[in-house]
Amino acid sequence: MAKLYTPAMEAFNKKYNTQKKKSRVNSPFRAAMRRLFRNKTAIVGMAIIAFLVLIVIFADLIAPYEYQVQNFREQSLKPCREHPFGTDALGRDMFSRVVIGARYSLCIGLLCLFAGVCIGGLLGVIAGYFGGRVDNTIMRIMDVFQAIPGIMLTIAIVAAIGNGIPQLVFAMSIGQMTSMSKSWRAAVFTVKGSDYIESSRAIGASEAHIIVRHLVPNFLGIVIIGMVSGIGGAIMGVSSLAYLGLGIQPPTPEWGALLSAGKDYIRTSPHMVLFPGIAIAITVIAFTMFGQGLRDALDPKLK
Repeated sequence: MAKLYTPAMEAFNKKYNTQKKKSRVNSPFRAAMRRLFRNKTAIVGMAIIAFLVLIVIFADLIAPYEYQVQNFREQSLKPCREHPFGTDALGRDMFSRVVIGARYSLCIGLLCLFAGVCIGGLLGVIAGYFGGRVDNTIMRIMDVFQAIPGIMLTIAIVAAIGNGIPQLVFAMSIGQMTSMSKSWRAAVFTVKGSDYIESSRAIGASEAHIIVRHLVPNFLGIVIIGMVSGIGGAIMGVSSLAYLGLGIQPPTPEWGALLSAGKDYIRTSPHMVLFPGIAIAITVIAFTMFGQGLRDALDPKLK
């Protein structure tokens, strides 16, 4: 009777398991993560972003004072021990307002970017996948919107529909729709002609199934790079509108609103604009650094 398990079979299984472990260790995801964590710029960006996330989560515990409480005995105080960032013209603690403002600036910026991706990304995928008249119609509409500068279009929409966070998110998403749709459309073209797409179509898979299961997952890395890099721009856009008096309204301590409130006191109390401005700059730089590191890690040919 033949043996069920021979030395040759044992050697084959050992070699197969070794190759399996090596392939698991050298997977594209693990290789990308190694490149990412070797990038010092990306590490610094990630550290700053992680610190900002902790501030957003524990803002109520970090802030030593209520951000809306006024103390007219401590108006426009310079940074001191009790008030590390000083106070504003109404005696409110600037450190508490900047810390609480991180929650508004980051969360609203992310929400605006997500809404822009949902609208523009969907239109870009539809245009790139179906092509022909559908592509021409959607892209010509995007060209009309792109002819208007994004910030001007956003200002016009907010001025037309009114102030408020929902109105701001809608206006920002329309302003970012054109760039998102064209970047997603270009990403679709990189994988649209692949063999697995043709195979799925040949076996009778529905268009929705091909888009969701095969098309989007294979260009998602390119899109993630653009999304991470665009977070800083979204935060800057939200702050810019708040600075102009659109979108976020007082007494909400959004960073752009803090800059707008302190601009009249920049000569006598520069700390009122200094610390919110530094917070915006550090946040935008951190997301830019992380986005560049992520780009180099996911696609080293772009380095």
